[in-house]
Amino acid sequence: MPTRILLEGRPGTGKTTVVRRLAALLRTRRAVGFTTEEIRHGGTRSGFALETLEGGLRAVFAHVDFPGPPRVGRYGVDLGVLERLALSPLRSAASDPAPGDLVLIDELGRMELACDAFRDTVGVLFDSDIDVVATVHAHSDPFTDALKRRPDIALVQVTRSHRDSLPGELAARLEGP
Repeated sequence: MPTRILLEGRPGTGKTTVVRRLAALLRTRRAVGFTTEEIRHGGTRSGFALETLEGGLRAVFAHVDFPGPPRVGRYGVDLGVLERLALSPLRSAASDPAPGDLVLIDELGRMELACDAFRDTVGVLFDSDIDVVATVHAHSDPFTDALKRRPDIALVQVTRSHRDSLPGELAARLEGP
């Protein structure tokens, strides 16, 4: 049975850091997916960039200066970035998983879930025969709440007190003995 892990935590607890460190620690697995990163100007968050794990393709995904739609809080979201950079590798991983492949998604948040094609692809991933690790916010959302209730999901809380040890623990679990 495939491994399915949701890393849940409040903003700022280190979910993205855990995913990035996990990807760097993997020696026997190929990671497919993406991470997000805050964009800051003058100490203030102004947006988010998306970066693929394979190839390091990077683009601004959401920004206060983007008009939207959609808008999530004060950010306009460019769903085309998600569709251009992330969807093709995720769809390939879901439809034809290669031995040893692992999907890492940072994150299943309001901005990403505003994209219907992304939501559909994530649903297919969680029903496919591939290991998935994804980050989710602690707040309630119908899509992520349904994932959290699945019996095949391991829900792992990310806190500042153990975010540094968590990537190594996850790598050991995913790569086996």
